[in-house]
Amino acid sequence: MRWDDLRTDGPPSRQPAAGDALTLFERDAVARTFDTPEFRGMTFFEVNARSVINRVPDASRLPFRWTINPYRGCSHACSYCFARNTHTYLDFDSGHDFDSKIVVKVNAPERLRKELAAPRWRGEHIAMGTNVDCYQRAEGRYRLMPGILAALRDYANPFSILTKGTLILRDLELLSRAAEVTDVSLAVSVGCADRDLWRTLESGAPSPRARLEVCSTLAEHGLGCAVLMGPVVPFLSDSPAQLDATVRQVAQAGARSVTPIVLHLRTGAREWFFRWLGEQHPELMPRYLELYGSRAYAPRAYQERVAAQVRELAERHGVGRDRPGGRRRAVGMPVRGSRSVPYASPRWRAPAGRMPPPPGADSAADPVQLPLLEP
Repeated sequence: MRWDDLRTDGPPSRQPAAGDALTLFERDAVARTFDTPEFRGMTFFEVNARSVINRVPDASRLPFRWTINPYRGCSHACSYCFARNTHTYLDFDSGHDFDSKIVVKVNAPERLRKELAAPRWRGEHIAMGTNVDCYQRAEGRYRLMPGILAALRDYANPFSILTKGTLILRDLELLSRAAEVTDVSLAVSVGCADRDLWRTLESGAPSPRARLEVCSTLAEHGLGCAVLMGPVVPFLSDSPAQLDATVRQVAQAGARSVTPIVLHLRTGAREWFFRWLGEQHPELMPRYLELYGSRAYAPRAYQERVAAQVRELAERHGVGRDRPGGRRRAVGMPVRGSRSVPYASPRWRAPAGRMPPPPGADSAADPVQLPLLEP
């Protein structure tokens, strides 16, 4: 399909043809641009989604079956993002288009209320931030999350949020109200504390320090927050000193747990990441080709070594302990809502036989790392 056939800031210039990617949504769609510094060079495609609660294709590999993603594409521009390939389902590319052409489901809050009220809905846990960040830059303008959170609160529906966005703090009151009536589980993604690496690898995302401040603020307001330490980037953020610095700052932020995830390179992300690597660290190309080969995942032994190091550092620095003056809590001890997102807790382990296979084997299944979710 050709999204550029849509008229900017007005009614659609055509109706989608059969088989068109727009048929994923209702028929009206509008393309908009905003001449402001934070949105310059970006295009937003406002659509009306036919549904907003989406079933995870292979729920056996994940601790949740349902997701909400109010946006498609993400301005965080993380070179490694596993969701990049989902943009190709919309006839966009997985590189620059993913960073700059954002699909906005403008009817998400209203549609969600209808779906939560439907007799067939059983009130199961809903995960957000599993495909692209629901608190990316566009949320500051479109403000879809307050309506989504209010609906989940009103129906007492359990949910979780994984984010790199500081905008989540805008919704503190809504999150607190929701936590009074249902299980709410929150996590921020912080791969490492290296600012130089962040500036090039995650060029559109808030700094690691800002994300850890989000974690700290949520904890101060009684909302336990985990840290998903991902991705750990081989040869760039995996040294003992770097891992120690990151976990130490995670502990200082009051995180209730820390879970490392080693970089994985699925189709779409692989090409874009290797382009970044060739520009920023060409000397590492041979080492990456040796470590990953044609596989999406680093070898099992490497992943287990990183996990063991982070687990030891979490114990050493006291991740999961209450703040000074409070009662000590063991690392990984459940808190309110912790069961909602077991992958955000050190106590969660992949099902037996589901660890990534050794080099040379089929590496398609690996629930230790967040896989690609719905298209």
